[in-house]
Amino acid sequence: MYINTISHYFPSQVIGNEYFTQLNNLSTEWIAERTGIYERRKAGEGENTSTMAIAAVDLLLENIPYSKNEIDLIVGATYTPYDTIVTLAHAVQHHIQIPDIPVLSLSTACSSFLNAIEIVEGYFAMGKASKALVVVSDHNTAYYNEMDTVSGHLWGDGASALLISKERQTATDMVIKKLITGGAATSGKAVEAVVLRPNDKGVVMPFGRDVFQNACVYMPKVSQQVLQACGLTIDDLDYLIPHQANHRISLNVINTLGIPVEKLISNIQYLGNTGSAGCAIALSENRDKFKKGENIVITVFGGGYSYGAMLITI
Repeated sequence: MYINTISHYFPSQVIGNEYFTQLNNLSTEWIAERTGIYERRKAGEGENTSTMAIAAVDLLLENIPYSKNEIDLIVGATYTPYDTIVTLAHAVQHHIQIPDIPVLSLSTACSSFLNAIEIVEGYFAMGKASKALVVVSDHNTAYYNEMDTVSGHLWGDGASALLISKERQTATDMVIKKLITGGAATSGKAVEAVVLRPNDKGVVMPFGRDVFQNACVYMPKVSQQVLQACGLTIDDLDYLIPHQANHRISLNVINTLGIPVEKLISNIQYLGNTGSAGCAIALSENRDKFKKGENIVITVFGGGYSYGAMLITI
């Protein structure tokens, strides 16, 4: 599979750590030390998961290498939907006006991005599609409790969009070499560590330490697996983009893998935890720095303890 082009969108409203100092007495230094976050983006009035996704798609279509009418599959990924009936993917289909193609949305917490691409892989393998639009968007601040001193200061909003084709379209396509995903809901406190129950009180994280510990096990493990499956080693890796949940987790992952910090790509410092959109946004933000032949691993870990890794070669 090939990533033909990629885009990202995040809201203009910036929320610094000082906001939470005034709100619930958490100091800027305390938040930064424990999370790596200094500021985050928050959707403004009239913005939601679907509108952010559409904004990312509009940016994507400015650089599309073929007619948009050749898109024959749309997959949306989010765990913070604006509408659970008119899903993210259907809102995007309505916006770009491509009728009568497969359209679906999925949620596997912060792993939703890679699972969406895996859905595309399946459609391609079955011959049901050849050019897919993947849209990932999370509006975390619509669901969070900002007064929560455990996780209220973590969240940010944003979206990303990608065009993925079965066959190469341009010389600058990024190649998806391997994708591995899994579920570890049998581990630790997977089904209670971090939850979003709309009928209750939004996002809560009663067992953050368990999330941290399991993320630090599964992300390096699956990163090694995806490299080994392609006959590569850590020495062949040029960049790692981990799920943007906590900068201390990212540092722990590269330490476990023996990767220098120069190979770590991170945006949590200025975007916060943008959920399943975080890695896609980071890939888009850094697209121009990547050089031909470089290997990039994206690795994710989400609530319910879903996990995965994808190897991309430029």
